[in-house]
Amino acid sequence: MHLSGAVWRTSTRSGNSECVEVADNLPGVVGVRDSKDPAGAVLVFVPAAWRAFVAVARRPTA
Repeated sequence: MHLSGAVWRTSTRSGNSECVEVADNLPGVVGVRDSKDPAGAVLVFVPAAWRAFVAVARRPTA
């Protein structure tokens, strides 16, 4: 998969060193990578799976 057109962004809630970057401008997929290793591996999700993950991650903890 070609990711050369990916526009990477970090969460506004990310700290200074331990965060992920997301590219949601890709056709049909969402890319996720470690901000400390931008040349490293990229996880690729279908948009529905990414939305489900984000929905769970946003839930308040008990």
